[in-house]
Amino acid sequence: MSGPNMGMPVVPSTEDEDDSFGEAEYAAINSMLDQINSCLDHLEEQNDHLHARLQELLESNRQTRLEFQQQLGEDPDDDDDDDDEYYYDACEAAYDDNTSP
Repeated sequence: MSGPNMGMPVVPSTEDEDDSFGEAEYAAINSMLDQINSCLDHLEEQNDHLHARLQELLESNRQTRLEFQQQLGEDPDDDDDDDDEYYYDACEAAYDDNTSP
């Protein structure tokens, strides 16, 4: 009848095993984690920069659209094309949802 080890032999552990980490290994792991953290910080900065640029682009597109409508003699408030504004707002909301912590 097998016990909780499912037939696996039990090997008694010794305190002098080579499996333990020393200070050098911990220092190497800490260094790698610091590098990863630095990379993640850099990516977060780039993401914030891109988000700001996209916000500027959306606003610029809205302004350009209003100017074209005014040049064509259309009333920007009487817009049959509310789908564009809805699309911009939906894109902005989706981006905010995906970037929120």
